[in-house]
Amino acid sequence: MSKRLIPLIRAFGLYDGLRFFSKRIIKKAGRYRSSRYQSDIYIRDKFADKYTFKQVFLEDQYNFKFPFTPTTMLDGGANIGLASVYFAHRFPNAKIVAVEPSEENYKMILKNTEKFSNVIAKRGGIWNNNKQLVIIDKAAYDNSFMVTEVAEDTPDSLPAFSIHSIMKEQGWSTLDVLKLDIEGSEKEVFEKNVEEWLPRTKMLIIEIHDNMRKGASQSVFAAISKYDFTFSMHHENLVFINQNLTLRD
Repeated sequence: MSKRLIPLIRAFGLYDGLRFFSKRIIKKAGRYRSSRYQSDIYIRDKFADKYTFKQVFLEDQYNFKFPFTPTTMLDGGANIGLASVYFAHRFPNAKIVAVEPSEENYKMILKNTEKFSNVIAKRGGIWNNNKQLVIIDKAAYDNSFMVTEVAEDTPDSLPAFSIHSIMKEQGWSTLDVLKLDIEGSEKEVFEKNVEEWLPRTKMLIIEIHDNMRKGASQSVFAAISKYDFTFSMHHENLVFINQNLTLRD
């Protein structure tokens, strides 16, 4: 019992933690009102939603020390928006852009971030240009969606967003935090045009998927090695901090 109850209390406080535990939030779909987050958290009856909830709130996968207070954040591969909810609550003055290729997940982001005016949701995929993508593979548990580039007139395609274009659109001279969980697309993202955004990014939180796209880790490390980033691991994420930017703060 304590394996589930204690993390719930830690994440949501005593009252909501006990209430969520009694409602078996980990096992049941539904809407859960959080006093701490001042919002509703929506979970579908899908493994992916429950797994993501566990990662973000119970395992505290993003609860680590930031060397600065972020004001600009990009959540690439936002899934149903729970990481964006966590960041929006923790850093209320940050502007967060959440990008997700799955239409159904995107709809969940809109619901989960409805109370957070500092979160902007975009349906599409993070890529190295602004062309078009299609989803080519959906994992068995609906928690990962691989994409590939296609012609503009391809049916059922979705927009690709380069990191640089999002920064330009938002008027960001620097990107404080880039969180990427993009199911292998990190290979393409770090292969081309990184000079437009990587040296202007303070912190990267990346989950690498070599099993989904061969060469993904090689692409990431080859690009980052050109700049002065420190490296650490936190749960499933690789964390890189840009010394040239953070040491100035």
